[in-house]
Amino acid sequence: QVQLVESGGGLVQPGESLRLSCAASGSNLNIYAMGWYRQAPGKQRELVAALNTYGITDYADSVNGRFTISRDNALNTVYLQMNNLKPEDTAVYYCNAVMVQTFLSSWGQGTQVTVSS
Repeated sequence: QVQLVESGGGLVQPGESLRLSCAASGSNLNIYAMGWYRQAPGKQRELVAALNTYGITDYADSVNGRFTISRDNALNTVYLQMNNLKPEDTAVYYCNAVMVQTFLSSWGQGTQVTVSS
């Protein structure tokens, strides 16, 4: 099982940037894909961005061109660079990891991102 710890959330004004980090640890770090999801109050959790072991990325239409997902394999860490943040980006952001072969999914505890003037 893999443990995921997110960091980097906070309160910013519209147009500003934030970078989220998610560090993976555990006895099995054979991870196929890592990604970021978010959940706003009263809404379902949605995919924001994902990156698999082949380097293939997937972004929600609402963040495409503003957010960038990247991964440091040596540090077992995935990042989400969020630029030009908008109030509608306000949500709890969760890190997700999908394991090779089993495709079992693990989640972090979440980090709050608030975009408000």
